[in-house]
This record gives sequence, C-alpha cells and structure tokens, in this order.
Amino acid sequence: MRDLLYLKDDQIKDFIEQIFYAYRETYSDPKKILKKYSFGTAHHRAIHLIERHEGLTVSDLLNKLKITKQSLNRVLRDLVNNKAIVLKKGEIDSRHRQIFLNERGKKLFEEIFLEQKKRIYNAFKNSDSDSVIKFKKCFKQNY
Repeated sequence: MRDLLYLKDDQIKDFIEQIFYAYRETYSDPKKILKKYSFGTAHHRAIHLIERHEGLTVSDLLNKLKITKQSLNRVLRDLVNNKAIVLKKGEIDSRHRQIFLNERGKKLFEEIFLEQKKRIYNAFKNSDSDSVIKFKKCFKQNY
C-alpha cells in the first residue's frame, strides 16, 4: 500500500482517464433503453439508487445524487408520470416521502442492469480474481 503514495501525476492522470472511459462505456449501454421512455441519465441514476435503497426518502435521494431539489423534482415527476415509481408517506415521519420502484420501474431497472451487467462481467472475467475482489475497496472509502 505504501507504494501507492509514490504514484506520479501521469499515473494518476492515466487512472482518471480509465475511469472516464469505464463510465462512458458503462453508461452508454442503457441510453437506447432510456430513450424509449424519454428518460436521460438523471433518471437512470435515480432509478438505480431507488432500487438499491428501497424506501429511501426524497431527502436521502437528494443527498446521494448531490443535485438541486428542482432537478430532482423534475426527474421524480417524470418517473411518476411514466408509472415507474411510487411515492408514499414515510412510515416513521409522515412528512417524509419514501420512494419505491413499482413493477414497471423494476422492469426498467432490470432491463438496464442486464445491459450494464454484460460489460461489467466481461471486464471482471478478463481480470485476475485479486483485482476483482479489491476493486470495490479502492473506491468505497472515498465517498
């Protein structure tokens, strides 16, 4: 681990470039699916987090996405109008609204996930097992 303290700027720049390419490719796959619903990447990010954190509040989603209330309201309105999510009063505090994917939203998430899964699976399949196991640990502690 100590060796990493001596990474040169060019090595870090190369790593940032690799993250860019990985992001671009992984998130280009779902664009065709999202387009069918007139959704964009903001909708995709919201759907992903709602699926991963079922019942999260609007406030929690705002914090995770780091976007404005106005932007999130537009996305949530689109998802409600397209019958992809359901907003319910909070179980603990009725002032908070919890967000859930409904059947249509779950189907959309699954369709997108299967496309992304192919790319991620191939990347991991072409890597050694140690890299795959340690991949998540590398990023998890920084966000």
